[in-house]
Amino acid sequence: MSDAMLAGKRILVTQAGDFMGPVLCEVLAGHGATVLASTAPLDDPAAPAREVAAAGTVDVLVANLAVPAPSTEAQHVGDDEWRHTFAHMVDPLPRLARALLPQMIERRRGRIIVMGSAAALRGQRRTSTYSAARGAQLAYVQALGVEMAPHHIQVNAIAQNFVENPTYFPPEVQANPKVQERLKREVPLGRLVSPQEDAQFVAYLCSDAAACFVGQVFPVCGGWVQR
Repeated sequence: MSDAMLAGKRILVTQAGDFMGPVLCEVLAGHGATVLASTAPLDDPAAPAREVAAAGTVDVLVANLAVPAPSTEAQHVGDDEWRHTFAHMVDPLPRLARALLPQMIERRRGRIIVMGSAAALRGQRRTSTYSAARGAQLAYVQALGVEMAPHHIQVNAIAQNFVENPTYFPPEVQANPKVQERLKREVPLGRLVSPQEDAQFVAYLCSDAAACFVGQVFPVCGGWVQR
C-alpha cells in the first residue's frame, strides 16, 4: 500500500486517545490522510453533532468507541451498567450518522468504519452487557451499509479481539499467565494481533481500493471466532 493512498482524505477518528485511537491516527496520517482526532466524550447526546461540525468536511469517519468491558454475571447486571455501556458505545452511532451523512450523501461518497468487537460473534461468560452493545454496533453497520450503498457511501465494521491496545490488552493484561495460556488455547494465531496490523487494515478500508464492501463485518482476532 502506497504511503499516499489516503492523500487528500479528511478522516475523523473518535475517542482518539483510547482503544485503537492512537495507532489509528498514526497509521492513517502515515498514509497521507488529514486526521481529525476527536477526544471528546460522546455520551452527551449533543456531542456527536458538535464534533462533526468542528471537523468540517469529513471523507471518512472511524467510529472508535470503547469502555472498559463489564464482567458482571448476567443475573446481577443492573440498569446503570447496561445504560452506561450503550450510552458510550451504541447511542453515539446514529447521532454521528445524522450529523455526517447529509454531507456525504450530497457529495455521493464517503466511508464509515466502526471499530467493533468479535465479542458479538462468539459467546463468552460474564460479557452479556458488553457483547450486547458490540452486537448492536454490528447490526447497525449491516443495516446502514445496505441503506447507504446507493449513495456510494460504504459502511463497514472491524470485529476485533486479541488485538493489542491500551483499553483491553494493555501490558499488564498481556503479562498475566492466564491470558498467555488463553492465547495458546483459544487463538489459532497463537499471539495478539499487533495494533499496526489492525490499523493497516482500517487504512485499506478507508482507501479508494476498498469501494466494494457493503455493511460487512471483518473479524480481526487471530482466528478466535473460528474456534
